[in-house]
Amino acid sequence: MSTSKRLAIMQPYFLPYIGYFQLIAAVDKFVVYDDVNYIKRGWINRNRILLNGVAHTFTVPVRHASQNTRICDLELSIDELWRSKLLRTLKQAYAKAPCFEQVSPLIDQVISYPTKSLSDYLLHSLRVLVGYLGLETELVNSSCVYRNAELAGQARILDICKQEQADIYVNPMGGVDLYRRDRFSDAGVTLQFLRPRPTSYAQGNGIHVPWLSIVDVLMFNEQAAVKGMLTEADVT
Repeated sequence: MSTSKRLAIMQPYFLPYIGYFQLIAAVDKFVVYDDVNYIKRGWINRNRILLNGVAHTFTVPVRHASQNTRICDLELSIDELWRSKLLRTLKQAYAKAPCFEQVSPLIDQVISYPTKSLSDYLLHSLRVLVGYLGLETELVNSSCVYRNAELAGQARILDICKQEQADIYVNPMGGVDLYRRDRFSDAGVTLQFLRPRPTSYAQGNGIHVPWLSIVDVLMFNEQAAVKGMLTEADVT
């Protein structure tokens, strides 16, 4: 009896929000799309945490960042001080959070990972968190496998599905206007979209601030509770 293979493809983000991990949890293989152009002021090397009750943006500095450069060709800043500074900021933000002692070594492992490559750094961070959450989804960098950079957009996505022999492709809701179900169907692939449901949890005192980095979710929720949140998304 044949079984379906579910695939998702997404640019790498640093410590992304829970919806990113819901997408990973929804598929058998997750392609980290790192041989596409870097997006300035996007989420590739920055995110948001809760600091003093408000959303605070933090950034992983990148050398010679340009939207004409592929993510896999970028390097981290040679000034290593940003790592210790970011760890101090996270400690300041979450030292009193209920799961700080449990999660802090995990985040230290992510931030302190010794590499020059932005792509390698981001993939490692995702693998660490996917392991902590108990997900069995396989993660792979697109730059290392598919050799189809001459293709673009929907055509390239379909080619990766073909190479992986995937018959279900899951995309975030942001791709509704980019991809056509009939084109996927003609290629023997079912196109589905994932929509995260609003996730609320106690963040200490004050009004809940939604859609922050997964760090915030982990600091305020036990591991089992976060695993449960990974299913709080609709796939249509």
